[in-house]
Amino acid sequence: MIYPENSIDKLGFTEVKELIKAHCLSEMGQQMVDRIQVMSNFEQISKFLSQAHEFKNILQNDAALPITHFYDIKALANKARLEGAFLTEEEFFHVYVSLTTVFAVIAYFNEREGQYPNLEALFEHLPIEKAIIRKIEQVIDAKGKMKPNASRELAEISAGIAKAEQEARRKIDQIFKSATANGWTADGSLTVRDGRLCIPVLAENKRKLKGFVHDESASGQTVYIEPEEVFTLNNRIRDLDFERRREIIKILIALTDELRPYVPLLLSYHSLLTKLDFVRAKALFAIDIEGELPQVVNEPRLRLVNARHPLLFLNFRKEKKTVVPLNLHIDDQTRVIVVSGPNAGGKSVCMKTVGLLQLMVQAGLLIPANETSVVGVFKQFFVDIGDDQSIESDLSTYSAHLSKMKKFVENANGKSLILIDEFGTGTDPQFGGPIAEAVLESLNHKKVRGMVTTHYSNLKIFAGNTEGIENASMLFNNVEMQPLYILEIGKPGSSYAFEIAQKIGLPQQVLNLAKNKISSEQKSVDSLLVGLEREKKEILDTRVKLDKQQRRVDTLLTENEKLKSYLEENKKVLIREAKEEAKNIILNANKLVENTIAEIKSNNADKEKTRDLRESLNRELQKNTVKPETPKKQPNDEELKVGDWVKLTDSETTGQVMEIVKDTVIIAIGDLRTVAKRKRVQKVSKSSVPKEVRRNFAANTGDIASFSPEIDVRGMRTEDALAAIERLFDRAVMMGYGNIKIIHGKGDGILRKMIRQYLKKYDQVDRLEDEHADRGGDGITYVYLR
Repeated sequence: MIYPENSIDKLGFTEVKELIKAHCLSEMGQQMVDRIQVMSNFEQISKFLSQAHEFKNILQNDAALPITHFYDIKALANKARLEGAFLTEEEFFHVYVSLTTVFAVIAYFNEREGQYPNLEALFEHLPIEKAIIRKIEQVIDAKGKMKPNASRELAEISAGIAKAEQEARRKIDQIFKSATANGWTADGSLTVRDGRLCIPVLAENKRKLKGFVHDESASGQTVYIEPEEVFTLNNRIRDLDFERRREIIKILIALTDELRPYVPLLLSYHSLLTKLDFVRAKALFAIDIEGELPQVVNEPRLRLVNARHPLLFLNFRKEKKTVVPLNLHIDDQTRVIVVSGPNAGGKSVCMKTVGLLQLMVQAGLLIPANETSVVGVFKQFFVDIGDDQSIESDLSTYSAHLSKMKKFVENANGKSLILIDEFGTGTDPQFGGPIAEAVLESLNHKKVRGMVTTHYSNLKIFAGNTEGIENASMLFNNVEMQPLYILEIGKPGSSYAFEIAQKIGLPQQVLNLAKNKISSEQKSVDSLLVGLEREKKEILDTRVKLDKQQRRVDTLLTENEKLKSYLEENKKVLIREAKEEAKNIILNANKLVENTIAEIKSNNADKEKTRDLRESLNRELQKNTVKPETPKKQPNDEELKVGDWVKLTDSETTGQVMEIVKDTVIIAIGDLRTVAKRKRVQKVSKSSVPKEVRRNFAANTGDIASFSPEIDVRGMRTEDALAAIERLFDRAVMMGYGNIKIIHGKGDGILRKMIRQYLKKYDQVDRLEDEHADRGGDGITYVYLR
């Protein structure tokens, strides 16, 4: 049950149906869309959702379904059911192409048996009766016309007509040539009058040509005559044409009689075509709105993940804008959500999104939400949106609201979904608030589920203190005074009445007067809500920043592990190669010594020969001697520059110079930064650095070498300047810089004050100092980092 009935229109469900109808190929499909109802049977809902999901999968991931023609064969079948009635050539052709489509679709799913079970169920046990197609093919051609040889009599009649037409044409051409030669004809050629081929003859010569005068020209100078010889032939052709028409009707009657036993089957085929058109339209609409199949449960609960209003989504897409997604849950613990916040902040859209998506799911439609969303089944919908005052019923706006509340309280239960917009408005807040609170308490006792929007503080307090009811607010940027359209569960929101009034430009004296007229308790409550909103925004920003930094740290750790693994692997390879080479050197040396000793013995220790052999042995051994590496001369400060490759003298670590500050060098080792004294650094050639290390450095430090710890924000708006400084600050901290320089100018000092207040909140900032008076003074701020 949906109360009131016009809630379907107010939630936008009627518009959704119209958009689905636009995708239908047939009038039958459109009629089926008009009959879409919100269901409460869990099995039916699941079946219809699965059908739409499977068809969407076909459209996106499978070969095209052979759906090309949809005709209303139900009306044709009912016509054929009547004794004595017959279908026309065109109607038989519609039956033919429709059945061709049906059989192609069934064959398509038979090839994919078991892949789309819910769609296959549409034609389960439906036979393929191709005898109908064969009977029609014998009579109707591919263009929907009667075949000339559909029967022996028709073939004879058609041949007689063709022969008579040929003879008539030959005869009239012969007479036309003779009349032209005699100068009887007017300028022109043969022409048709009253369906007869005639010769244009000059009026003064009409007695010279025997025949039937069919017409004359406007001037009366030309008459159109059908020659006597041809007149008889044309009459014969007309008689044959009548015979042909009678034979065609006879054939169509016979074919209709043969088709009549298949009428029930034709109706089944019609039902399949209509359902396919209907499901196809739902799937195409789901693709338009990026709809997904949520998890459906047979319980009155709801959990939406990244949900969007489908109509708003389509409108925003035309304008190349995006919809802020909605996340919420309604279950046994959180049954009713009380949404508060500023006007134009998105409260009503949020509530309408919940209502429309719930209606769509229970109507078997896919919804624009993450597939992890969980949607239950509600037996009743109670909706109070908009102004329903009635002159005929003598109801005011508030009276109309109260009438609905009466209906809600009397009929709602734990399986009902209530949606109430601007709860309690329309009368004196002093009395409307308590009445709304009493209604809400009564509904809560009945365990109803739903969502209400309000500005009343007593409802916010009641929601905060009552089990089963949860506060929620639409987030608001109170710096730029712009709504964020994000629903935050767990706390009430401020209406930002004074802030919005101030932004609009209401005079300050009016605002001050208004503030003095509200109670101190209300002031403190609203101030508290605004403060909570501001703190929540700061916490959210900080969390985003920390997440960003954590991702950066994780990346650095991963790169460091890769570099460490690479170095360890190279170390093992080098040691293994060195051991192998040393082993070979020792073997060769042993062989050389043994050969030398043998030579000495064979020469009986001749002194001269022994000396020559010893010198030869020394020369050979000298070849394998490792020369001690002579330490290179320490390059001076002028020789070392940013971008040079260097090695730490007390290790094999290689890096690239990022910055030189007096006798200190900042070195980049992959994604890591280190500071070393100048005397501990030794310059190396670029070619001596492994290619893998150079590529890694190029990929990770290309932008660091060009990094400048200085920024000029003069002329920027405060928000833009702070954003730019924050980006520079993050990079400076990650790169290990000791200070950054901010040029903000002097002016009135407002920008300087805002920047310094902003930087003081960071623990990494040690102190802030002005530039020297001769070089800019308090127009430049130095930020020294810890």
